Amino acid sequence: MKLGLNFGQDFLADPDSLELAKEADRLGFSVCWAAEAYGSDAVSVLAWLAANTSRMDIGSAIMQIPARTPAMTAMTAATLDRLSGGRFRLGLGPSGPQVSEGWHGVRFDRPLGRTREYVDILERVWRRERVRAEGPHYPLPLPGGPGIPLKLIIHPVRERIPLYLAATGPKSIALAGEIADGWLALFYSSDQADEALARIREGRAAAGKDIDGFDVVATVPIAADDSAENAADRVRDYVALYVGGMGSREKNFYNDIAVRMGFPDEARLIQERYLAGDKAGARAAVPFELIDRTSLIGTEERMAERMKDLADAGVTTLSLMLMDKQAPLEVKINTLRTAVKAWERSGTAE
Repeated sequence: MKLGLNFGQDFLADPDSLELAKEADRLGFSVCWAAEAYGSDAVSVLAWLAANTSRMDIGSAIMQIPARTPAMTAMTAATLDRLSGGRFRLGLGPSGPQVSEGWHGVRFDRPLGRTREYVDILERVWRRERVRAEGPHYPLPLPGGPGIPLKLIIHPVRERIPLYLAATGPKSIALAGEIADGWLALFYSSDQADEALARIREGRAAAGKDIDGFDVVATVPIAADDSAENAADRVRDYVALYVGGMGSREKNFYNDIAVRMGFPDEARLIQERYLAGDKAGARAAVPFELIDRTSLIGTEERMAERMKDLADAGVTTLSLMLMDKQAPLEVKINTLRTAVKAWERSGTAE
């Protein structure tokens, strides 16, 4: 199992982000991820990271499918890969209905079919084919107009840039196994892994492949402390936001995950309080067990045990999301170093 660092959407919110990325690069982390929602975009952050690191990969987790045409994403990925010397990984996701329709003005319909069609065009562009696509979502060239099939002018470093999909439901996880090189998972729990890995294998089999070499990337909050309970308190806002506020009452993918993990009543209460504006109440409703099963909290020894559990449950890249953004830089760097020690201690270091 390898280590990664995930800034999520908060790279600009932490003045120490770049120094943390440089430290992760020195410590041997394999990849550093950045995301986007409706704040800073991922591409600008990743270009900055590429220019200021030298060894680890940079990756989007995620770039939003509704935010860009497939051709634009293919161009962007090829450019980032070339500028970084072949260190870019493209993570994609359909986002959610609220952001897709409320921010980008793109209907959130048939996300599986849209994603499949999108990825097919990316691969055609990277192979420098003259792109023709007849799908319902992204027909190229547009029928009945002056457009002609075009091919990418620049020569990519690689014919296929490593491709990852963010997925939460069984069908989308299977699709990641079928058409991608890795799966970007949030709230990954070792005791719920068998079902998810079965869906990955299902998708791989559909593509005539096995699971060897497929990258299961679990993003986990991390908070180091002598007390696991104190560490968990620093993760509560993060969990409350995702389970309670990342979506509507009718559609929240992360709330669905908490329900599948066995917390239906807690998930409902967190959401009710968060959507009513009671963020403190939502935070208080997050159970310790939910945090513990999906985070790295407490001492180095405790983290090592959980890392081993995650590796045994199929995780091949463990991406850490620091919870102490307001702490001094030395505290955050110490958390990264503690994670490396725990990783080595766990016997899972690759």
